[in-house]
Amino acid sequence: MTHALSHPLAEFIETTAWSDIPSTVRHEAKRALVNYFAVCLAGCSDPDVVKAVKLFSRFNAGGQARVAGRSESMDMLNAASLNAMSANVFDYDDTHIPTILHPTAPVAAALFALAQTRAVSGEQLLLALVLGVEVECRLAMAISPEHYRRGWHITSTCGVFGAAAAVGKVLGLSAEQLVWAFGNASAQACGLVETLGSAAKSIGVGNAARNGLLSALLALDGFAGPDQPLEGERGFLNVFGEQPRLAEVTSGLGEHWALLANTYKPYPCGVVLNPVIQACLELSRDRSWTLDDILRIELTGHPLLRQRTDRPDIVLGRQSQVSAQHAVAVSLATGRAGLAEFSDAAVADQRLRLLYDRLQFIDDPDYAVESAQVRIFFKSRETLSRTIDVSLGSLDAPLSDQFLENKLRELAAYGRSGCEPQPLLDALWTLEHSTDAGAVMRLASL
Repeated sequence: MTHALSHPLAEFIETTAWSDIPSTVRHEAKRALVNYFAVCLAGCSDPDVVKAVKLFSRFNAGGQARVAGRSESMDMLNAASLNAMSANVFDYDDTHIPTILHPTAPVAAALFALAQTRAVSGEQLLLALVLGVEVECRLAMAISPEHYRRGWHITSTCGVFGAAAAVGKVLGLSAEQLVWAFGNASAQACGLVETLGSAAKSIGVGNAARNGLLSALLALDGFAGPDQPLEGERGFLNVFGEQPRLAEVTSGLGEHWALLANTYKPYPCGVVLNPVIQACLELSRDRSWTLDDILRIELTGHPLLRQRTDRPDIVLGRQSQVSAQHAVAVSLATGRAGLAEFSDAAVADQRLRLLYDRLQFIDDPDYAVESAQVRIFFKSRETLSRTIDVSLGSLDAPLSDQFLENKLRELAAYGRSGCEPQPLLDALWTLEHSTDAGAVMRLASL
C-alpha cells in the first residue's frame, strides 16, 4: 500500500530536530507562548471556566498538572482540557492565516500538561510546539475554506492532530506510532461553528488538547489505528473536506513554516473584526459628533466579514466577540475595545444597542480579510470614513514583542489570576535554555 501522506508527515515529525528550526520560527514559538499564557490568564476566572473546573474536579484522577491562574491541580487530561478552554474562551488567542485556525491553545495546553509529569526540556517543548502547529495548520490548509464553511470548527477538528503530533514528538514516538496517534485523533475530531458565541465552543478546543494528548499516549502503549488516517478514502481529509488539496500537507515540509503565518489579536474578537475595530477607534478619536446624530454606518469588507459577524440579536458578551454590530457600536461609543467592552454589561447597554440596526454590510471580494472600510452617515453633518488596508496584528502589521508582553500583564490582572507577570515572561523568553519546561506552568498558577 502506498503511504502518500500520513507516513511522510509522521516521518518528518520523528526526524526533525531543534537544529532544523530557523531562528525566526524559534522566536515565533516563544511569541506564541507569551500570547497563550496571556489569554489563559484572562480566562482562568471566567464563570464558564470555573463551572468546568468544578465539574472536572469530581472526576479528577490525580494532581500532577496545574491549571493556569488557579490553585487547582488536575490529572494530565483534565488540565490539558481546562487550559485550552481558558485560552480560547475570550476569542483572544492567536490566528493562523488564511485558515483562521487558533493553533497554540490545543497544542500548548497538551504539552504543558505532559511536561508536569515527566522531564521535558524547554527545547523539547518548543520543538514539539513548532511541529504540532505545523501539522494542524497544514491539515487545515488542505480543507480550507470549505471545511469551515460547512460548519466545522477548524481549531477543534484540526487542533486534535496538532496536539497528538506535539505530544508524540515529546514521547519519542516512531513514525509508525505517530500514524497510530493520527488515527486515534481522527476518531475524536469534532467541533461545530454553530457553537461560536457560546461556552460550548471552548469544549471543542479543550477536547482537542485532551484527546490529542490521549491519542499519543495510547499510541505509545501500542494502541494501533488505520494505515492511512489522513488520506484514506474515508480518512479525515476526504470526510471533512470537499475536495482536499493533499499536497498542502507535505509540500515544502521543513522549508515553509506555519508559525510564520501566525498572528496575534489586539482585540478580543473574531479576527475579521480587527480592521473594523481599528477604523472605529480612529474615527472615535477627538470626536465632535454624537451617537444620536448617526443615521447609518456602512461596513465594507470581504464577504467573510458578513458571514461570520452579522449578529445583531446578541444577548451575551461572548456573542458580542463575533458581532460586527456590537464591535462597531462599542468602539465608536467608548473609544476602547478591551475585554470589558465585550462583556455582558456592555451588551446590555441600550445606548449601544440602538446603533446595532444602523449597521449595513457591503460585501466586496476585492478586500482582504485584514482590511475594511467604515463610513458614518450623519443627520446633520458630512460623512466620515476610515479605511484600514492592513489591520494591526495582521501578518503585514504584526504585534511587537513589547505589545505581547503588555497584553500578558493586562490580561493576568483582568483575569484576577494572581500571577506575577515578569517571572513568567522571563521564563518564556528563555525557555529553550530551561531543563524543566513544566516549571513555566508553576509560575502561571497559584
